[in-house]
Amino acid sequence: MSARALEHVDPGLLAESLAERCLSEHLRAAANSEVRAWRKSLPALAQVLCDAGLEEVQVLLEYKMPMSSLRADAVLVGTHPETGRPSYVLVELKQWSEARLVRGTNDLCWLPRYGYRAHLHPVAQVRRYCEYLQDFTALLDDGDHHITGVAYLHNAEDRNVTELLAMGDARGRLFTNTSRGEFIRHLQNQISPLDGALDADALLESSAGPSRQLMRAAAAEIIDGGKFRLMDEQQVAVSLVKRAVTISRQSDRKEVIVVTGGPGSGKSLIALHLMGHLGRNSRSAVHATGSKSFTTTLRYVVEQKNKRVAKLFRYFRDFGSEEKNALDVIVCDEAHRIRHRPGTSNSPDAPRNRRSQVAEIIDAARVPVFLLDEHQVVRPDEMGSVSEIDEVAKARGCDVRHVDLNEQFRCGGSRAYEKWILRLLDLEPGGPVCWKPEPHFDLLLADTPWQLETYLHARQESGSTARMTAGFCWPWSDPRPDGTLVDDIVIGDWRRPWNVQSEREVSGGPPSSLWATEPGGIGQVGCIYTAQGFEYAWNGTILGPDLVWRGNAWHAVREECKDKGLKSAPTEKLSRLLRNRYKVLLTRGLTGTVLFSTDPETQAKLRTLIPGRVAP
Repeated sequence: MSARALEHVDPGLLAESLAERCLSEHLRAAANSEVRAWRKSLPALAQVLCDAGLEEVQVLLEYKMPMSSLRADAVLVGTHPETGRPSYVLVELKQWSEARLVRGTNDLCWLPRYGYRAHLHPVAQVRRYCEYLQDFTALLDDGDHHITGVAYLHNAEDRNVTELLAMGDARGRLFTNTSRGEFIRHLQNQISPLDGALDADALLESSAGPSRQLMRAAAAEIIDGGKFRLMDEQQVAVSLVKRAVTISRQSDRKEVIVVTGGPGSGKSLIALHLMGHLGRNSRSAVHATGSKSFTTTLRYVVEQKNKRVAKLFRYFRDFGSEEKNALDVIVCDEAHRIRHRPGTSNSPDAPRNRRSQVAEIIDAARVPVFLLDEHQVVRPDEMGSVSEIDEVAKARGCDVRHVDLNEQFRCGGSRAYEKWILRLLDLEPGGPVCWKPEPHFDLLLADTPWQLETYLHARQESGSTARMTAGFCWPWSDPRPDGTLVDDIVIGDWRRPWNVQSEREVSGGPPSSLWATEPGGIGQVGCIYTAQGFEYAWNGTILGPDLVWRGNAWHAVREECKDKGLKSAPTEKLSRLLRNRYKVLLTRGLTGTVLFSTDPETQAKLRTLIPGRVAP
């Protein structure tokens, strides 16, 4: 809409309309804070634009960033007054009336009225939005556009946010009620009063560039510094860790950083960024996981440039014999996979050989960092959880800082898809709902495994990455004496092998840990232990007979599960673990997912929920 239309629309009706859009597109109700912001901040922005004589400038509200669920509060679109080229101003609106910098940082702040919770500096936030938009929007690839950002704290006076005013440059500026006049002049220097409707349409219709795959850029991120953009809470997490490391040797109390987030929210990106930063600043740090495939792949990627760097990738079990505070940082990626060892204790007085893995990690590092998603616990002996970490840290007198990565980067940035999966699998309340097609993420149902595989092969041949995964419902044989794989997965006349079990390449398949990243992986079906932690453009998932829909609920079928690790799990826990597993498998895709169930009743239920079909 134009700035003039924004000024004249009723704030209550506008907030109501945006709330309805939020519920429709993201399958969640807008938070009260969001509704208040729409009612108060948008009229303040409209008044500034009209006072600047920019009534015809186009205003895109709650603009969704490509390949992400990040949303800019507003994007102003028009023509640059000097060059005549398209000009875009990203606006971050804050209702803050007072803010201070977090001690020891220059990009984190806290609000005295709301307690000591770290927020990213608004200028740092809007700068990253500008960079991200330029990195992932095809229209902006040629650099023939003006892109800048502003943060407008319309309730604040300069004297109450003094510490925040130092940050600002051509890519991002901060304005308050005190500097409202400067804000008007700044906007007049960025956008002319001409109608920007055509340029706004061009931005909305522009194709999005593909998300950079984490594994392919891991070596550059760790060794050379990388080019990943840390957004919003990702940067908050990283800055909190950097701060904690800086003060760790000046204080008798250690800080434990706990970062939670769903698939694709940036947990592994944070881990790799920290490893690169800490290494370049001569801090002792190691990266740890509980996944052999993930750790082996990281080692393989980075040792292509520097074999010594590969030694920094370890396992959760490796820290039992470390001296107290032997390392500056242990970055625990996929920390939900931390194992429970019977008979161990979280007590700080427990003997070294009887401590839990969480306790060992906290004791060994000055700054332990845990990155986890509690919905990805897939084995009975996995117990990494926020409550467990908090309990161990509290027993040791540690300060704990929590960061929630509430944005989504995998699944085409589709928060709605993630929510749809959580409700489908009864991991969040509300029950399954019909999928509403989205422009940047595809969900399709195949009628046969042949259709699923053919569709994925076509995507791979067109230049995308594609993989098939399935529930662990079939036996898993060793290769034949001649090295060929056995077609263990049999669905009617369709037969395919599991991925290679070992780290030895065989005829027709890469080693297990490289299944998700090497081209030959398309020929085999991956299981939960192979796929977890990885991503690819197109994801095909086969729901096996171990989890079926009956009546109006999911039912676990123990005899159909071929994973020996689940055989003794109680029925209720078995159901939860199976639903967690399928949640992991169904959220590996960056661009789209194709789904098929071997169970006719379950397949019939999916037909009522998924309108898109793979062509016969």
